[in-house]
Amino acid sequence: MKAIAYIEHGLPIDDPLALVELELPAPQPGPRDLLVEVRAVSVNPVDTKVRRGAAVQQPRVLGWDAAGVVRAVGPQVTLFKPGDEVFYAGSITRPGSNSELHAVDERIVGPKPASLSFAQAAALPLTSITAWELLFDRLGVAEGGGEGQSLLIIGAGGGVGSMLTQLARRLTRLQVIGTASREETRQWVRELGAHEVIDHAQPLTEELRRVGVDAVTHVASLTHTDAHYGQIIEALQPQGRLALIDDPAQLDAVPLKRKSLSLHWELMFTRPMFETPDMARQHALLQRVAELVDAGTLRSTLAEHFGVINAANLRRAHALLESQRARGKVVLEGF
Repeated sequence: MKAIAYIEHGLPIDDPLALVELELPAPQPGPRDLLVEVRAVSVNPVDTKVRRGAAVQQPRVLGWDAAGVVRAVGPQVTLFKPGDEVFYAGSITRPGSNSELHAVDERIVGPKPASLSFAQAAALPLTSITAWELLFDRLGVAEGGGEGQSLLIIGAGGGVGSMLTQLARRLTRLQVIGTASREETRQWVRELGAHEVIDHAQPLTEELRRVGVDAVTHVASLTHTDAHYGQIIEALQPQGRLALIDDPAQLDAVPLKRKSLSLHWELMFTRPMFETPDMARQHALLQRVAELVDAGTLRSTLAEHFGVINAANLRRAHALLESQRARGKVVLEGF
């Protein structure tokens, strides 16, 4: 099968060897696996981080977002059958989805939204899971709850931010405040439903006061947490909650004590990586997301379609993400 992989970590993305096209053996599905014919994929910051930082002894296929068609199932599979259209984000401990065929555990797969194309669906899984778990599991907001409370989303125009903005606005009563530094991105965040949009290139507390907000009860820090950390603490109300997904070089929790602030990490790969007893919650979560999309409550966050799935187009996608100027999701479709 065709696949795109990296064979040496740390190469700059403009190096033709940063991502290369290979012929690899087709995977064999395990007991609870689906063998999926991949129709579309999207690219996430984790792809670029792994390519830059994880050394390899053999080619490693990246890709943690896919939509496709089930071609075969393992003997213990009960949720899907051959011919089903699916979408999912996979596991970071297994080969990625930038290949014609891909094996994935059924417990982290959802039925593709019927109203979306494969490309539109591929934009959703990783960011939907991350945003859902961050909002409802980590920050502890209840669906339909949050009356009188507020959520500041730092980096609201990115992939996770685009989904989190929608979930918070459509499924809770939180006041949703997103940050974006460019007019194009600010307009995107407004369209996704944020009540207010502020500029994270400016002091956050000053920007919040500009829109009439003295302090917030919840913060989702999706990017550059270390750069904003002092301002986040200042912006949070006493007993507020901070959740983050990025990788600051260091994070001192002591300054949180004075306000009794709580700190929460979100990594959507935790459940599949450790095969937790509640691993199948990601299947249920994606099924719910598909229903919400088909009902018109949520929309795909596809922003850029980079053409077919090949090394050159994936290098372009990685370069855009590394520029930190992407909005929404970058998708590739077909081999």
